[in-house]
Amino acid sequence: MPCVADWLNSPLRLVQGLFAQSGPNPEWEKKVTEYFREKLKENNATNWVPSLNDVPLHYLKPNSLVKFRCMVQDMFDPEFYMGVYETVDTNTRTRVLHFGKYRDVAECGPHQEIDLNSSQTVTSERQTFYCVPVPGESAWVKEAYISASQARVSPSTSYTPSRHKRSYEEDEDMELHPSKQKEQHTGSVGDIHGCGEPKRLETEASAGHHLTSPNCSPPLDLNFPLPGEKGPACLVKVYESWDSFKVNDILEVYGILSVDPVLSIVNNEERENSSSLFDPMECMDTAEEQRVHSPPASLVPRIHVILAQKLQHINPLLPACLKEEESKSFVSSFMSELSPVRAELLGFLTHALLGDSLAAEYLILHLISTVYARRDVLPLGKFTVNLSGCPRNSIFTEHIYRIIQQLVPASYRLQMTIENMNHSRFIPHKDYTANRLVSGVLQLASNTSLVIDETSLEQGQLDTTGVHNVTALGNLITWQKVDYDFSYHQMEFPCNINVLITSEGRSFLPSDCQVHLQPQIIPPNMEEYMNSLLTAVLPSVLNKFRIYLSLLRLLDYSISDEVTKAVEEDFVEMRKNDPESITADDLHRTLLIARFLSLSAGQTTLSRERWLRAKQLEALRKARLQQQKCVNGNEL
Repeated sequence: MPCVADWLNSPLRLVQGLFAQSGPNPEWEKKVTEYFREKLKENNATNWVPSLNDVPLHYLKPNSLVKFRCMVQDMFDPEFYMGVYETVDTNTRTRVLHFGKYRDVAECGPHQEIDLNSSQTVTSERQTFYCVPVPGESAWVKEAYISASQARVSPSTSYTPSRHKRSYEEDEDMELHPSKQKEQHTGSVGDIHGCGEPKRLETEASAGHHLTSPNCSPPLDLNFPLPGEKGPACLVKVYESWDSFKVNDILEVYGILSVDPVLSIVNNEERENSSSLFDPMECMDTAEEQRVHSPPASLVPRIHVILAQKLQHINPLLPACLKEEESKSFVSSFMSELSPVRAELLGFLTHALLGDSLAAEYLILHLISTVYARRDVLPLGKFTVNLSGCPRNSIFTEHIYRIIQQLVPASYRLQMTIENMNHSRFIPHKDYTANRLVSGVLQLASNTSLVIDETSLEQGQLDTTGVHNVTALGNLITWQKVDYDFSYHQMEFPCNINVLITSEGRSFLPSDCQVHLQPQIIPPNMEEYMNSLLTAVLPSVLNKFRIYLSLLRLLDYSISDEVTKAVEEDFVEMRKNDPESITADDLHRTLLIARFLSLSAGQTTLSRERWLRAKQLEALRKARLQQQKCVNGNEL
């Protein structure tokens, strides 16, 4: 009698049962997908599935069901595998059919051999994605997913060699593959910090994201887009509908974990001596391509996908899909208390911006902005704000970023220094030797908040790389696209990144809206003031802010014909009264501000009241810029 947990711990056994019932009939594959889809709908069953985002690899049982929240960093070429194959017993000549789906290595018993000429053999195709954890994912997002998890895991004795007992925290600081465990056990770790702790290898990316593989002398680059990222990279094998996924999509995949030691054989000599029938590297051209496409499974595990879905968002406080009936009640309940949440958030951000309520209003509008459509090449809904007037070389901008980090699910702070511009890799490029896409800082998932800090910018010379990087930032802001470098040509990758620029004067980068900061208070101790802001906010209130900002990005919005006509007439009057300073760009920006003002109040259509409020905000903002211009000459 199969155990209830079989579908979690031994999914291949269940797949075997369904395959045996159907034989070579391909219907068994649909039954497998349907079986697991139904299982995951039962009583929050998704929380029982261990996640590679939360659990160290050696705590997971090989061939068990796991999930992974990730971004598609690269797509490899499709690969062929034996979907169905037949083995022959060398003693009894008995023939047995096997399935090759969800496996990396063909299963073959001690007295069995595979009949490669069998008429029953079915060759199938699968797609491999190279996936990394969502770049810049906030700590509060990770913690919320971990606290929701009910997965029960323990160190896998079948996978990890004997080792001393350690706490979970210590486990996190150890490399998660057997060779490292062995090194620690025998005391042969080469690089030990002064405190006696082994240097973290697998879960943390250094500036170059390198890992040392046990069988390769050169380091293995996990190809994380951002420096300092943590978490595993995975080769995700997709069996159906892979055309519906693309690079930079955020996915949640459920599949079978494969860490077969055979996959770690990367040394040519060992591979020649290996009797394994399956060699994933046979068709690869270069040693570098072999290393990248077939890294040791202990460093880059494989997941054979049973179910995969694109995520609308990664906020764990919101339902995954807002269209379901249960989600609708959650949304309507939250919308009923939207007004006090907005007021509290405005007050919180006003304090963070040193008492400047106008800047706080614009920051809220910026944080709920999103590209909702594209008209030809023009992205509609982008709202890049340049917050000028920030103190130079101050910890102010760093703390503003920390506050944003506490509010949004994914973010990154890019310090604009000559050093960073000239030496950082912003634009992803194709490495034809390794046949992979090498990541760059601008390879980010949709709705990531990118804070560009210009307050540390000194005078200096940009080299060719620096010029390309600044151009790429300008294209990202203006067109919401990044041109990936494929050597012989460039390929446009559309994106949806919220860009906030903090600067002393006007930014040299383009923006949709410049708001000059006017501090009403100058705290004697900025560090203490900013830290006290976050500690003073109750966690429950902070969670409401997080739901508010994520939810409003996902709402639909429309303008009635009647209001459209009224706005057009109003704009004509504005042009009559001030023909020189009111332009089409002003109309576009004011409509955008009116849109986000409406959404920020929970209204999905434009009212005359919100239109007038948008005009009022713009008048205040422009008056402030004009005042600053009078003080500082042409410097805005």
